Amino acid sequence: MLIILSKKHGGVSIAKQEKINTNRNIRAKEVRVIDPDGKQLGVISIHNALNIAGDFGLDLVEVSPTARPPVCKIMDFGRYKYEATKKRQEAKKKQSTFQVKEIKLRPKTDTHDLDTKIGHIKKFLNKKDKVKVTVMFRGREITLSSKGRELLSKIAEETDEISFVEQYPKFEGRTMVMLLSPK
Repeated sequence: MLIILSKKHGGVSIAKQEKINTNRNIRAKEVRVIDPDGKQLGVISIHNALNIAGDFGLDLVEVSPTARPPVCKIMDFGRYKYEATKKRQEAKKKQSTFQVKEIKLRPKTDTHDLDTKIGHIKKFLNKKDKVKVTVMFRGREITLSSKGRELLSKIAEETDEISFVEQYPKFEGRTMVMLLSPK
């Protein structure tokens, strides 16, 4: 693991760096060697292991550096790195990503404006994003909390065919918040 101290940002950032030792970079005197077919060749000196890897025309790669003695496999290291990056890219493609979009309302929001906001909410939900609907109360509007609850329940009813309420309306200071998730 590589730790980088940064004075510019005033903190410590940790970047995981996987350094795989190959060929002449392997520091052990003796290693357990596995050939390209997966058969164990036993514990042999690093010099003999490098000669065997050279006979195969491949690299000697340290796969388990913490074992005693370290385990090394004879393989094509370039191909191994290529396949590892392909696996990471595939995993990245398959993971689902979503954003939380926020729609802000006031308790006195009129019907046409509310319909427009509901249209935006439906658009966000169809894109598989979560929507945080916030009703903001200013000054004496805090007494209209029932009106804010009515607005949020109307929005939940209008969007219930494409969403469900993940977090029911609750107060956070002078705002009432509801979270909708796509079905």
